[in-house]
Amino acid sequence: MTLRRRPPRPKAAVLVLHGGQETSERPARPWQLAALRMSPVVRAVIAGLPYDDVLVAQVRYRLRGWNGGRADPARDTLRALDALAELTGPVPTVLLGHSMGGRAALRAAGHPQVHGVVALAPWWPPGEPVEQTAGRHIVALHGERDHVTSPTETADCVRRARDAGAARSGMAVIAGGDHGMLRRHGLWHHTAAALVAHLLDPGSAPDRLPEGCYGVGEFPVL
Repeated sequence: MTLRRRPPRPKAAVLVLHGGQETSERPARPWQLAALRMSPVVRAVIAGLPYDDVLVAQVRYRLRGWNGGRADPARDTLRALDALAELTGPVPTVLLGHSMGGRAALRAAGHPQVHGVVALAPWWPPGEPVEQTAGRHIVALHGERDHVTSPTETADCVRRARDAGAARSGMAVIAGGDHGMLRRHGLWHHTAAALVAHLLDPGSAPDRLPEGCYGVGEFPVL
Protein backbone atom coordinates (compact mmCIF):
# COMPACT_ATOMS: atom_id res chain seq x y z
CA MET A 1 0.00 0.00 0.00
CA THR A 2 1.37 3.41 -1.03
CA LEU A 3 0.06 6.42 0.90
CA ARG A 4 -0.87 9.42 -1.26
CA ARG A 5 -2.42 11.54 1.47
CA ARG A 6 -2.04 10.87 5.19
CA PRO A 7 -3.76 13.17 7.67
CA PRO A 8 -2.73 12.88 11.34
CA ARG A 9 -6.05 11.33 12.45
CA PRO A 10 -7.95 9.90 9.48
CA LYS A 11 -11.73 9.73 9.79
CA ALA A 12 -12.18 7.95 6.45
CA ALA A 13 -10.09 6.47 3.66
CA VAL A 14 -9.98 5.93 -0.09
CA LEU A 15 -8.11 2.94 -1.50
CA VAL A 16 -7.26 3.14 -5.22
CA LEU A 17 -6.79 0.02 -7.38
CA HIS A 18 -5.40 0.08 -10.92
CA GLY A 19 -5.94 -2.36 -13.75
CA GLY A 20 -3.86 -5.26 -14.97
CA GLN A 21 -4.02 -8.38 -17.10
CA GLU A 22 -6.12 -11.51 -17.11
CA THR A 23 -3.07 -13.73 -16.66
CA SER A 24 0.47 -12.69 -15.78
CA GLU A 25 3.08 -13.79 -13.25
CA ARG A 26 5.24 -10.74 -13.91
CA PRO A 27 5.80 -8.46 -10.92
CA ALA A 28 3.62 -5.35 -10.83
CA ARG A 29 5.52 -2.06 -11.08
CA PRO A 30 4.39 1.51 -10.27
CA TRP A 31 5.51 2.73 -13.71
CA GLN A 32 3.15 0.40 -15.60
CA LEU A 33 0.66 2.24 -17.79
CA ALA A 34 -2.21 0.71 -15.81
CA ALA A 35 -0.85 2.22 -12.60
CA LEU A 36 0.09 5.59 -14.13
CA ARG A 37 -3.40 5.90 -15.60
CA MET A 38 -4.76 6.35 -12.09
CA SER A 39 -2.54 9.33 -11.21
CA PRO A 40 -4.90 12.03 -12.55
CA VAL A 41 -7.81 10.20 -10.94
CA VAL A 42 -6.04 10.26 -7.57
CA ARG A 43 -5.32 13.99 -7.96
CA ALA A 44 -8.98 14.65 -8.75
CA VAL A 45 -10.11 12.61 -5.76
CA ILE A 46 -7.77 14.44 -3.38
CA ALA A 47 -8.90 17.82 -4.73
CA GLY A 48 -12.56 16.86 -4.31
CA LEU A 49 -12.46 15.37 -0.81
CA PRO A 50 -15.30 16.65 1.37
CA TYR A 51 -13.03 17.21 4.39
CA ASP A 52 -9.33 17.14 5.31
CA ASP A 53 -9.22 14.00 7.43
CA VAL A 54 -9.36 11.45 4.60
CA LEU A 55 -6.45 9.13 3.95
CA VAL A 56 -5.80 8.24 0.29
CA ALA A 57 -3.69 5.22 -0.65
CA GLN A 58 -3.01 2.98 -3.64
CA VAL A 59 -2.77 -0.80 -3.52
CA ARG A 60 0.54 -2.27 -4.69
CA TYR A 61 -0.16 -5.62 -6.36
CA ARG A 62 2.44 -8.34 -6.20
CA LEU A 63 1.70 -9.54 -9.74
CA ARG A 64 0.20 -7.99 -12.87
CA GLY A 65 -2.39 -10.71 -13.50
CA TRP A 66 -5.70 -11.78 -12.00
CA ASN A 67 -4.59 -15.37 -12.53
CA GLY A 68 -7.79 -17.35 -12.49
CA GLY A 69 -9.14 -18.69 -9.23
CA ARG A 70 -6.19 -17.26 -7.33
CA ALA A 71 -7.60 -13.75 -7.85
CA ASP A 72 -4.23 -12.32 -6.80
CA PRO A 73 -5.23 -8.60 -6.86
CA ALA A 74 -8.27 -9.29 -4.69
CA ARG A 75 -6.06 -11.00 -2.12
CA ASP A 76 -3.66 -8.04 -2.24
CA THR A 77 -6.59 -5.67 -1.73
CA LEU A 78 -7.79 -7.55 1.34
CA ARG A 79 -4.28 -7.45 2.78
CA ALA A 80 -4.13 -3.70 2.11
CA LEU A 81 -7.47 -3.23 3.87
CA ASP A 82 -6.16 -5.14 6.88
CA ALA A 83 -3.08 -2.92 6.93
CA LEU A 84 -5.28 0.14 6.60
CA ALA A 85 -7.38 -0.97 9.57
CA GLU A 86 -4.24 -1.28 11.69
CA LEU A 87 -3.14 2.20 10.61
CA THR A 88 -6.41 4.10 10.96
CA GLY A 89 -8.73 1.93 13.01
CA PRO A 90 -12.27 1.18 11.81
CA VAL A 91 -12.94 4.09 9.44
CA PRO A 92 -15.33 4.02 6.44
CA THR A 93 -13.37 3.25 3.28
CA VAL A 94 -14.26 3.69 -0.38
CA LEU A 95 -12.59 1.41 -2.92
CA LEU A 96 -11.95 3.10 -6.28
CA GLY A 97 -10.90 0.64 -8.97
CA HIS A 98 -10.33 0.69 -12.73
CA SER A 99 -10.76 -2.39 -14.93
CA MET A 100 -9.17 -5.32 -13.07
CA GLY A 101 -8.99 -3.02 -10.05
CA GLY A 102 -12.76 -2.73 -10.22
CA ARG A 103 -13.02 -6.50 -10.02
CA ALA A 104 -10.66 -6.60 -7.05
CA ALA A 105 -12.70 -3.87 -5.37
CA LEU A 106 -15.94 -5.78 -5.85
CA ARG A 107 -14.41 -8.99 -4.46
CA ALA A 108 -13.13 -7.09 -1.41
CA ALA A 109 -16.40 -5.23 -0.78
CA GLY A 110 -17.30 -7.51 2.13
CA HIS A 111 -14.32 -6.39 4.21
CA PRO A 112 -15.44 -4.65 7.45
CA GLN A 113 -13.67 -1.42 6.46
CA VAL A 114 -15.49 -1.05 3.14
CA HIS A 115 -18.37 1.40 2.91
CA GLY A 116 -18.63 1.56 -0.87
CA VAL A 117 -17.10 0.79 -4.27
CA VAL A 118 -16.65 3.13 -7.23
CA ALA A 119 -15.70 1.11 -10.31
CA LEU A 120 -14.39 2.64 -13.54
CA ALA A 121 -14.77 0.48 -16.67
CA PRO A 122 -14.73 -2.57 -14.41
CA TRP A 123 -13.97 -6.11 -15.52
CA TRP A 124 -16.98 -7.89 -14.08
CA PRO A 125 -17.42 -11.09 -16.10
CA PRO A 126 -20.67 -13.08 -16.04
CA GLY A 127 -21.21 -14.84 -12.74
CA GLU A 128 -18.94 -12.53 -10.74
CA PRO A 129 -19.89 -13.00 -7.05
CA VAL A 130 -22.00 -10.19 -5.56
CA GLU A 131 -23.16 -11.57 -2.19
CA GLN A 132 -20.37 -9.63 -0.45
CA THR A 133 -21.90 -6.32 -1.60
CA ALA A 134 -24.81 -6.56 0.86
CA GLY A 135 -25.05 -3.31 2.80
CA ARG A 136 -22.43 -1.59 0.61
CA HIS A 137 -22.79 1.17 -1.98
CA ILE A 138 -21.79 0.05 -5.49
CA VAL A 139 -21.49 2.56 -8.35
CA ALA A 140 -19.98 1.95 -11.79
CA LEU A 141 -19.01 4.21 -14.69
CA HIS A 142 -18.48 2.53 -18.05
CA GLY A 143 -17.48 3.94 -21.42
CA GLU A 144 -19.95 3.58 -24.27
CA ARG A 145 -17.12 2.58 -26.65
CA ASP A 146 -15.23 0.26 -24.32
CA HIS A 147 -13.93 -2.69 -26.35
CA VAL A 148 -11.92 -4.26 -23.51
CA THR A 149 -14.53 -4.75 -20.80
CA SER A 150 -18.29 -4.92 -21.28
CA PRO A 151 -20.81 -2.23 -20.27
CA THR A 152 -23.53 -4.87 -20.59
CA GLU A 153 -21.78 -7.18 -18.12
CA THR A 154 -21.24 -4.26 -15.76
CA ALA A 155 -24.95 -3.40 -15.90
CA ASP A 156 -25.85 -7.01 -15.15
CA CYS A 157 -23.51 -7.07 -12.14
CA VAL A 158 -24.94 -3.80 -10.81
CA ARG A 159 -28.46 -5.24 -11.00
CA ARG A 160 -27.41 -8.49 -9.32
CA ALA A 161 -25.70 -6.54 -6.52
CA ARG A 162 -28.95 -4.66 -5.99
CA ASP A 163 -30.82 -7.94 -5.72
CA ALA A 164 -28.16 -9.25 -3.31
CA GLY A 165 -28.84 -6.45 -0.84
CA ALA A 166 -26.43 -3.67 -1.76
CA ALA A 167 -27.32 -0.48 0.12
CA ARG A 168 -27.46 1.29 -3.25
CA SER A 169 -26.31 0.05 -6.61
CA GLY A 170 -26.11 2.12 -9.78
CA MET A 171 -24.36 2.82 -13.06
CA ALA A 172 -23.85 5.56 -15.62
CA VAL A 173 -22.53 5.26 -19.17
CA ILE A 174 -19.96 7.77 -20.46
CA ALA A 175 -20.98 8.77 -23.99
CA GLY A 176 -18.07 8.07 -26.35
CA GLY A 177 -15.95 6.87 -23.43
CA ASP A 178 -13.20 4.30 -23.97
CA HIS A 179 -11.59 1.76 -21.68
CA GLY A 180 -8.50 3.84 -20.95
CA MET A 181 -10.61 6.84 -19.85
CA LEU A 182 -8.83 9.04 -22.38
CA ARG A 183 -11.87 10.25 -24.30
CA ARG A 184 -13.73 12.74 -22.10
CA HIS A 185 -11.10 12.22 -19.43
CA GLY A 186 -12.24 15.28 -17.47
CA LEU A 187 -15.72 13.81 -17.06
CA TRP A 188 -14.28 10.47 -15.93
CA HIS A 189 -11.99 12.07 -13.34
CA HIS A 190 -14.39 14.62 -11.92
CA THR A 191 -17.34 12.23 -11.79
CA ALA A 192 -15.26 9.60 -10.03
CA ALA A 193 -14.03 12.19 -7.52
CA ALA A 194 -17.58 13.45 -6.92
CA LEU A 195 -18.85 9.91 -6.32
CA VAL A 196 -16.10 9.22 -3.79
CA ALA A 197 -16.85 12.50 -1.99
CA HIS A 198 -20.57 11.70 -1.94
CA LEU A 199 -20.04 8.24 -0.48
CA LEU A 200 -17.82 9.69 2.24
CA ASP A 201 -20.11 12.61 3.11
CA PRO A 202 -23.49 12.64 1.35
CA GLY A 203 -24.62 15.62 3.41
CA SER A 204 -22.05 18.06 2.04
CA ALA A 205 -21.32 16.36 -1.30
CA PRO A 206 -24.58 15.58 -3.13
CA ASP A 207 -24.68 12.82 -5.73
CA ARG A 208 -24.13 14.31 -9.20
CA LEU A 209 -25.52 11.31 -11.04
CA PRO A 210 -29.11 11.37 -12.29
CA GLU A 211 -31.58 9.44 -10.15
CA GLY A 212 -32.10 7.10 -13.11
CA CYS A 213 -28.64 5.67 -12.52
CA TYR A 214 -30.12 3.81 -9.56
CA GLY A 215 -33.35 2.80 -11.25
CA VAL A 216 -34.54 -0.43 -12.77
CA GLY A 217 -34.56 0.69 -16.42
CA GLU A 218 -31.75 1.46 -18.84
CA PHE A 219 -28.86 3.26 -17.23
CA PRO A 220 -28.43 6.94 -18.24
CA VAL A 221 -25.77 8.13 -20.69
CA LEU A 222 -23.74 11.13 -19.55
